Amino acid sequence: MPWWSWILIWIALVALALLFYVLLGIRLFRQFMAVTKDLGAAAERFAPAAHPWESTALATPGPGTAAGPETNHPVPGSAVFASPAQMRHDYLTSKSSRREERRQRRVQRKAVRGQPQALRDIDLG
Repeated sequence: MPWWSWILIWIALVALALLFYVLLGIRLFRQFMAVTKDLGAAAERFAPAAHPWESTALATPGPGTAAGPETNHPVPGSAVFASPAQMRHDYLTSKSSRREERRQRRVQRKAVRGQPQALRDIDLG
């Protein structure tokens, strides 16, 4: 084999390697652009409102309750932007309202069954 055939073989190998890397780069670039497009769509879909704590929605009635007027519900995820004092206040008020609702259901259930009421349940103790 003449010496110049080795040069041609190496030129062909280098050209094929460069072609492979160019095609690989194009494929990676297209995948990257597809990912950024998907991230942009996800960001638009899940972007928080300008003021997430000011949104209003209809209250969904729970079991045994009637539908009420419009109430102010925070958007899920808005706690990240709220102050810790506000979140603690919201937690304590919702906790006390749940406790009061349970007490009222307990008083009503005992009244229907004819059972004696606890003094703490009827605000005498």
